[in-house]
Amino acid sequence: MKKWMMMMVAIAIGCMVQAQGVYTKPCTDKALEKKAQKWMKKGKWRQGFNANPHASVNAVEFYTQYLKNPAQWEAMFRWLANNDLTAIEGGKHAIEGTSMTVSVEDSENGPLEKRRSESHKTHIDFQFVVKGCERFGIIDHETSKPNSKYRPDVIHYDYDREKARFYDSTTDSFFLFFPDDWHIAKINTDGDDQNIRVVVVKLDYVE
Repeated sequence: MKKWMMMMVAIAIGCMVQAQGVYTKPCTDKALEKKAQKWMKKGKWRQGFNANPHASVNAVEFYTQYLKNPAQWEAMFRWLANNDLTAIEGGKHAIEGTSMTVSVEDSENGPLEKRRSESHKTHIDFQFVVKGCERFGIIDHETSKPNSKYRPDVIHYDYDREKARFYDSTTDSFFLFFPDDWHIAKINTDGDDQNIRVVVVKLDYVE
């Protein structure tokens, strides 16, 4: 009887997960998850940068990737803190002492149907909207499937629009998209002005 009840609970949990969808890399280690959340909120990683991680950021991935490659993360946050991101010239800027570049993009949002979903295998997308408002989408793994090959580090997906989650940016928060965060960028918001300035950095994803 006990075995049967445990099996039914497991099935129910499985059905619940399937109904909710999978949007990022799962973590079953609750202690690690708690530690990562605490570390993220404490903010020693900031290097003087004031924006906060968006609520969608995978705290465990942020924490573990930072610990595997602290020099790169520190250099990025230090550069962001020491430059006026609203006034700096658009284009690519080297982060001294690293192989990373910062892309400062003056762009505009567009209709969802014209924006492609994507993910990356060897890089992490840091995206920070410093002017305007950008809508991001994160798509469900269970109902999405690749429709291309990696070229060279980007792949695209067919996805169920009804299962996608959408978030509007604010100028006090940044987004991090790890390899398991299949995302869509530069989607039209409900506002009148779709012009944006976004800062993008690609960090190495360390296995």
